[in-house]
Amino acid sequence: MLRHVENCPFCRIASGESHAKLLFTDDDVVVFYDLAPKAPVHLLVIPRRHVASLAEATTQEAGLLGKLLLAAAEAARRTGILDGFRVVTNTGPHAGQSVFHLHLHVLGGRHLAWPPG
Repeated sequence: MLRHVENCPFCRIASGESHAKLLFTDDDVVVFYDLAPKAPVHLLVIPRRHVASLAEATTQEAGLLGKLLLAAAEAARRTGILDGFRVVTNTGPHAGQSVFHLHLHVLGGRHLAWPPG
């Protein structure tokens, strides 16, 4: 069962109520371009089902978490950044999470320094 939170912007994108520049979708995952990119390629990978953050995920989401990572790798392939990309999830306000719907950032297309910040 897909959980949808009415005031969640990513739930609205996942359901098609709001528009985003999509890279690809499937039954469980939506991949789209970030509106405020921090790298030449900056994509967001979200589950269609609402999970607030990685801290809220349970063993019931184990398969979904794997699908998110596989979708991140596919996004890197489709955008030609296999020479180097970063996958990040911010969990909680102190880590910079601003939309409380689990999402992975896929960043690439330039040299990514370490530590990130």
